[in-house]
Amino acid sequence: MTLPLAAAKGPHIDWAGLSPLLALLGAAVLVLLVGLLRPRVVREVFVPLLAIAGFGATIGLGIWQYHEQKDLISGALRLDDMTTVLSFVFCTGGIAAVLLSWRAVAPREAAHGEYFSLLLTSAAGMWVLVAAQNLVTVFLGLELLSIPLYVLCATEMRRATSLESGLKYLIIGSVGSATLLYGLAFIYGATGSTDFSGIARALKGDVATDSLLLTGIALTVAGLAFKASVAPFHQWTPDVYEGAPTPVTAFMAVATKAAAFGVFLRLFDVALIDTSADWAPALATLATITIVVGNVGALGQSSLKRLMAWSSVAQAGYMLAGVVVATRLGVQATVFYLGVYLMMNLAAFAVIVIRERETGLGDDISSVQGLGAQRPLLALPMTLAMLGLAGIPATAGFIGKFYLIDAAVAGDYTWLGVVIVIGSMVSLAYYLKVIAAMWMQDAPAAGTALATTGQPAMAGGSAEADSPRVQIETWFVALFFGAATLFFGIVPSPLFDLAVDAGRSFAGLF
Repeated sequence: MTLPLAAAKGPHIDWAGLSPLLALLGAAVLVLLVGLLRPRVVREVFVPLLAIAGFGATIGLGIWQYHEQKDLISGALRLDDMTTVLSFVFCTGGIAAVLLSWRAVAPREAAHGEYFSLLLTSAAGMWVLVAAQNLVTVFLGLELLSIPLYVLCATEMRRATSLESGLKYLIIGSVGSATLLYGLAFIYGATGSTDFSGIARALKGDVATDSLLLTGIALTVAGLAFKASVAPFHQWTPDVYEGAPTPVTAFMAVATKAAAFGVFLRLFDVALIDTSADWAPALATLATITIVVGNVGALGQSSLKRLMAWSSVAQAGYMLAGVVVATRLGVQATVFYLGVYLMMNLAAFAVIVIRERETGLGDDISSVQGLGAQRPLLALPMTLAMLGLAGIPATAGFIGKFYLIDAAVAGDYTWLGVVIVIGSMVSLAYYLKVIAAMWMQDAPAAGTALATTGQPAMAGGSAEADSPRVQIETWFVALFFGAATLFFGIVPSPLFDLAVDAGRSFAGLF
C-alpha cells in the first residue's frame, strides 16, 4: 500500500536552529580532509586555524540564534539560551585546547587532521547532549562526546601512560554508558515515552512511585555521575587526567563537565521534576560525598594534573548543589559556575603545559617551584586560578560559590551550603600549597628531572620538554583566562546575564 505524501514526509528541519551543530560537524570533516595534504605548513598551521574557525563559527551562529526558544527535529533537540550558553563554554574550551595543542607532540603523533577533527566531533556531541530532550538523543550525544575523547587520551602513542589513560577511560566510560542506557530504558519502560515532555506528563500520575521508574532514575544518576566525576563514580578521573596529553585534559576538565551538567539540569529539572522529592536528597548526599572525597584526595598530591583531577571531583560536588534544589536559581548558579570554572581551569592547565615544555619535571609540583621569582607573569595566572578555585574574594570562583550557596539555602538545603563552605576551607590546604611552591620556594637545582612517575626526564609529563621556545599561543591562554578570572570576580554582571538567560529556558521552574 502506498503511503499518502504527507505521511511519507520526514520531520521539518530548522537549518538555522541546527547551524551551530552543523558548523562543528562540517568543520570536523573539513579539518580531517585538509589534514591529509602533505605540506607541513598546512598540517601544522592551517589545520589548527581551521579548527579554531570551526569553534568560532559555532559561537557566532549561537549569538545569531540567541534568545531563540524552539524545538528541532520533531522535538528531539531543544535550541534555547541554555543550549547556546553552554555551547559558548565548550567551544571556548575547544579553542583553548587547539591553542594549547598547537606545537604539542600529540597532534604530530596522531596526525593533525585526525586530532583536531576528534576535538570538533566531541564538541558536536556535547552540543547534542545539552540540547537533547529525548532519551535516545541523550544517549547519542553522550556517545558522540565520549568516543573521540577515548581516542584523544591515547594520542601520545609513544608514551605508555597516555595509552593507559585511553584504555582506562574507554573501559570505565563504557561501563558508565551502559549503566546510563539501562537506566534510560527503565524510565522509558515506566513512562511509555522517550520525550522529556511525555515523561513529565506520565509522572503526574501513579507512575511517580513506580519502583521501575525509581530504579531507572538511580541508574541514570550513576551513568551521568561517571561523566561528571561525581563520587563514588570518579575513580577514572585522576589516572585519566594524569595520563592524557595535557591539552586534552584541559578540554575534558571544562567541556565534558559543562555537557554533563547541562544534561543533568535538563533531564532532572524538566523530565523528572515531579519526582524531585525522591532524587533530590540522594543527589544532595552524593554532592556531600563528592566534596569530601575530592578535597581529601587532593591533599596528598604532588602531580599538578592529579591535583586538578581531584579538584574537579570536589568542584563537581559544588555544582551538583545547583541540580539538587530544582529551582531556576539553581540552574543559573550552575551555569554561572561552569563559566567561571572554565576560566580558572584553562589558566591553570596553560601554565602546566608551559612548564612541561620548559622543564624535565613533567607535571610535578616542583616544576612551578620558584616560578614567582623567575617568571612572575607566568606565576600570576596560576595564582589567580588557585585562588579562584578555592573561592577567595575578588575572583570569579568566589562569586560562583556564593551563587551556589545562595541557591542551596533558598532551596531549603542550607546544610549543603554549609558543606560547600567547609569543603572550600579544606581546599585551601592544597591550592595554597601550589601558590607557596611558586612564591615561597626556590627553583629545583639545574639538571633535576624527576617526573611524577619517578623516571627521568619527561616520562611523567607530556614528553614536550624538547620545545623550550616561548609558546606565544600558550602564554595567551594562560594570561587571558587568568585575567578573566580576576575581571569576572570584580565585574560578574556579563556572566550573570548569560546565566539568567539560561535559567529562563526552564519555564516550569520558579
